[in-house]
Amino acid sequence: MIPLAEVLRRHWPAYELKYRARLLPSHRRAVAAILSCRTPALGGQLYRCDCGKEHYAYHSCNHRACPQCGHADATEWLQRQRQRLLPVPYYLVTFTVPQQLRKIIRSNQKVLYALLLTHSAHALLDVARDHKDLGAKIGLMAVLQTWTRDLRYHPHVHCIVPAGGLSPDNLRWLNPKRENYFLPQAALAMRLRTRLKEALQQDHPALLAQIPPGAWSVDWVADVQPVGTGEPALKYLAAYVYRTALSAQRILSDDPQGLTFSFRDNTGRNQTATLSPQNFLHRFLQHVLPRGFQRIRYFGFLSAAAKNKWLRVRALLDWTPPPLKSPPPIPAPVCPICKKPMLLIGELARAPPRYCR
Repeated sequence: MIPLAEVLRRHWPAYELKYRARLLPSHRRAVAAILSCRTPALGGQLYRCDCGKEHYAYHSCNHRACPQCGHADATEWLQRQRQRLLPVPYYLVTFTVPQQLRKIIRSNQKVLYALLLTHSAHALLDVARDHKDLGAKIGLMAVLQTWTRDLRYHPHVHCIVPAGGLSPDNLRWLNPKRENYFLPQAALAMRLRTRLKEALQQDHPALLAQIPPGAWSVDWVADVQPVGTGEPALKYLAAYVYRTALSAQRILSDDPQGLTFSFRDNTGRNQTATLSPQNFLHRFLQHVLPRGFQRIRYFGFLSAAAKNKWLRVRALLDWTPPPLKSPPPIPAPVCPICKKPMLLIGELARAPPRYCR
């Protein structure tokens, strides 16, 4: 196993020199954070054991592209979302855009990621409201994901949706009319295609002109899968919400033949891929999100602005959320010599910022 930070130390200078004018500020910030994560640059704590052994615990960078960070945040997020799981079946709906749109999305991430999230969610809201199989006002959580298992660029949106919603007058809870069936995939895909094209025509005609016309005539994809209580889908998404596209254990080697990392294919079998260092860094960095971009958004009766509807849903289902469990305290490090908990001695200050002339 080779840490990503070590790969960056070896290969980032050459990559930066080659692509200096084309590097996005978000990419530079991500690399700087990963290189400083759990190093003296970020400060930390000093622990000491009675036997005299000392331990330096340096702070994490907490950047969402860092493979060393995010576990605690993901665990806390999962716990919060479990509290909001209603006592109804759940579905995972995944919207995928055609290949023809991916290049333009990658080049205009802040605008098109937001449009993709918003109109995927509203495609679900529209079809759920209008279709004969439901006819209800639903709620959902939408999560943007941009990578495949081998780090290729593949923007898509996952939506976790409770099966049912409020009647048009908000007085009843409506279940789907057919058992083990939620909404038609083809209708959802067509609605996303229509909404996205109309939004581009109205607000971003210059971007629309860059998209090949054939992108609007091919079949788009919306995959609808039952996920039981919803918890399996939450656990699946928790790995992406506060974690990056590449875990720390997947980089196997970095030698003159290239950089090799592992991944699981669509059948679940372990595979490996070998890329040049520059291609590897390009493939990794293309998944760094624009600064401040929120990849998780809530819609319908789950949105922050729909508190009264959420309370109505709870009342109609006669359901009370379970109490939120406090996370356990982080234990003190254990001395590697005498195996006793070490004592906190003091705080280590962050290194002063570096200024480039």
